[in-house]
Amino acid sequence: MDEVLALPTVPLSRPHGGAATTSLAPITEASYSTNSANSLIHLYRAEVGKMTAYRARLDTSTNWAIVTTAGLSSFALGSSQNNHAVFLFAMFMNYFFLHLEARRFRTFEITHHRVRIMERFFYPAMLGDKVDAGWHQLLIAELAKPRSPITRMDALGWRLRRNYLWIYAAVLMAWIAKLDLLRGPDGSPALTGLVPLAAIGSLPGQLVLLAVGAFYVFLMHLAVRAVRQYPLEDG
Repeated sequence: MDEVLALPTVPLSRPHGGAATTSLAPITEASYSTNSANSLIHLYRAEVGKMTAYRARLDTSTNWAIVTTAGLSSFALGSSQNNHAVFLFAMFMNYFFLHLEARRFRTFEITHHRVRIMERFFYPAMLGDKVDAGWHQLLIAELAKPRSPITRMDALGWRLRRNYLWIYAAVLMAWIAKLDLLRGPDGSPALTGLVPLAAIGSLPGQLVLLAVGAFYVFLMHLAVRAVRQYPLEDG
């Protein structure tokens, strides 16, 4: 599923004006037989149904991340005896959910791309517009070898920007609050006073803070660099 969409070399003209780049005759409503039109309509309905199902699955994995974060945070903050490492475990679990959701998002985008092909060419033809006949080859290629128009890393970035950055921000603030509670009233009020409290077993606090900081920088990098391009929407 890691292969990124590569459009066929069949030239496509602009459906709403512009110079055509193919010698094939434009397609209109009269170009489709009843069986052909019905087949494409049923395909469109099936793809929309798949989109709806995968949209629900995306929401499900996000809900898992929220519930897990809330449960672990409540446990960690519920008692001073509970170790702050629970929040690091929450970060790990959310990263697992993020990867799961990114994989589902890439599959969702495969179906979304097919739907956009038919919305861009088939339905305008059925409504009286003239469209490029080469779009059939594009749809056939997508059905023969499904490929996602978005890479795995871009999918991770998009889901981060949509949902998970907020979840990670909440985990980070709750973790800092836990460390502050462990400091006690006699501790140093400076942020440097949290460094020794971040230690986990034999791991020094400086190393733990450095690892968490590097992880959050990595997440921000994923979110900033994420792109989602649709060749059919260009121009």
